[in-house]
Amino acid sequence: MADRILSVTAYTTFDLVDAIAEGHGWTEEAVGVLNVKTPRGEDAPDEVLLQLELDNTELEHLPAHAETVTLSAEQARELAGELERYADSVDGEE
Repeated sequence: MADRILSVTAYTTFDLVDAIAEGHGWTEEAVGVLNVKTPRGEDAPDEVLLQLELDNTELEHLPAHAETVTLSAEQARELAGELERYADSVDGEE
């Protein structure tokens, strides 16, 4: 990804995922970076950050940008549970 906003390192959760950007009347596919982290420099962080950045060189409708969702610990656990439930469904375990 050229013009990257998120720092992608060996610690990035997923550095290449297939993603879709959708808007009114358009849909574009691109690879992206999906990362989960806590804010830096805090001894006891009180939030979890979920970040997504799509490769803007593959997109016509969006400028270079990254999205960040701030989750409480409880929300992060709820999301993790939902991801597990849907993963089980994909694996045929539900």
